[in-house]
Amino acid sequence: MFELLAHAQSDGQAIASQILDNEETLFLVVGGAVGIVGIVFGTATAMVKATARERTRREIAAYIAEGAMTPEQGERLMRAGKR
Repeated sequence: MFELLAHAQSDGQAIASQILDNEETLFLVVGGAVGIVGIVFGTATAMVKATARERTRREIAAYIAEGAMTPEQGERLMRAGKR
């Protein structure tokens, strides 16, 4: 059992060293990782912005419903963020 694990570990290390020895492959792996991280953070940023925008719309609607703000004022506030 231990021999099998040692053999598998040495094979894995050999494969990893072959991949990392090739500079082009290393460049592609690092570039791909940077790209994926960028996409993930960009998506997270867009989700946070959309959530904040929706929360603001709901708050403005609540102020209008309770009479603390006129519909015209609420409309102006919603349009102000699109500049």
